[in-house]
Amino acid sequence: MKILVAVDGSEFTRRMVAYWAAHDEWLGPQHSYTVLTVVPPIPPRAAAVLDRELLHSYYADEGEKVFHPMRAFLDKQGLQATFLSKTGHIADTISKTATEGHFDLLMMGSHGHGELANLVLGSVATRVMAHCKTPVLLVR
Repeated sequence: MKILVAVDGSEFTRRMVAYWAAHDEWLGPQHSYTVLTVVPPIPPRAAAVLDRELLHSYYADEGEKVFHPMRAFLDKQGLQATFLSKTGHIADTISKTATEGHFDLLMMGSHGHGELANLVLGSVATRVMAHCKTPVLLVR
């Protein structure tokens, strides 16, 4: 299977990784892994006054903060992965990456808000599931 793992470095990502580690069917060299994090863009007016190199460095650093523990986990499991850091609207970027990359599965953590909270706050997981053509394994 070609598996996309969406991560944000939160407690919910840690729970998803613990679930992943506890289920051998999702681990192993028979699968191809891509780890994705999405960094929200700096507002356009602020980005316009920043040096492009500084802006790119900021986005790369934010992505690497999330990837550092993921690299350690994958090394411990003896697994290889491709790491993608993208900038944009989080849910839309995850959905687009999963669909355009022809992944067999998208694995991600969820904050686990109730239905009322999702109506008021919105939810990355809800939006991804609504727009993504790839099957989603959501871990709460």
